[in-house]
Amino acid sequence: MIDKVDELTVTSADGTTIGYYQLGRGPGLVVSHGGMGSAYNHIQQAQALADTYTVYLPDRRGRGMSGPYRPGHGIRQDVADLEAVIVKTGARYLFGLSVGGAIALEAALTLSGIDQLAVYEPAAFTAPTDWLARFERELAEGRTAAALVTAMKGAQMGPAFMRALPRRLLELGTKQAMRSEERTGSGGYVQMRDLAATLLHDVRALVEMKGRLEDFRDLRAEVLLLGGSKTVPYQKASLAALESVLPRSRRVELAGLGHEGPWNKERGGQPERVAQELRSFYAP
Repeated sequence: MIDKVDELTVTSADGTTIGYYQLGRGPGLVVSHGGMGSAYNHIQQAQALADTYTVYLPDRRGRGMSGPYRPGHGIRQDVADLEAVIVKTGARYLFGLSVGGAIALEAALTLSGIDQLAVYEPAAFTAPTDWLARFERELAEGRTAAALVTAMKGAQMGPAFMRALPRRLLELGTKQAMRSEERTGSGGYVQMRDLAATLLHDVRALVEMKGRLEDFRDLRAEVLLLGGSKTVPYQKASLAALESVLPRSRRVELAGLGHEGPWNKERGGQPERVAQELRSFYAP
């Protein structure tokens, strides 16, 4: 296990600070985390790879070590933030989860120097976004718990049995969970209340990706498409769509894993299994 983790920063094109963890030794690998998470959600995945790779875990905007979103933020700015880390570190390998995977795909399409890209359920092209207006309204009204429940049900996040519960019970449970975090802390994790606002920008990024599948026929990097057998149908559909257009791709389904597969164990992930696939893919 690698214990030493450095916290560093880089400045994005618009002057915003992007903070990231650095650990390990070897060729550079940048991890683009997904929604309702931050760089810290991938610390165990990075530790599992750190004996062979130098792993960089940037916080996307609005989280942890990084600065806030600015008006008019879109996926191009997400790519610029990622580019700042890639240019500073010289990394040529890239991994992305969920919307972070969608951003990583766009980065590999538009930036030079990315040799290999792995994405875990990038949610691009097929993710349901018809719940966004309600989510945005509830968030603006200060009803954070209600907004998070809308996101859970709309994006089909979390266990199916929970999504089947009445909204009233889910909102009550979410409020209690947020109060508990505020009272006792959440360790290295970004708290739910803070993540709620970032989810708005994540879903908008997915909206930008809709209708652009054919663009990715021009992606020349080698791509590993990862997903779990327990994920929801639209995530599998997204991987299948990408597999049909990417000129150099391979798809792997990990038995028993869900959408949180790359996350730390205490958040429901199996980071070592995901790391094993990445190690095999990036190997010279």
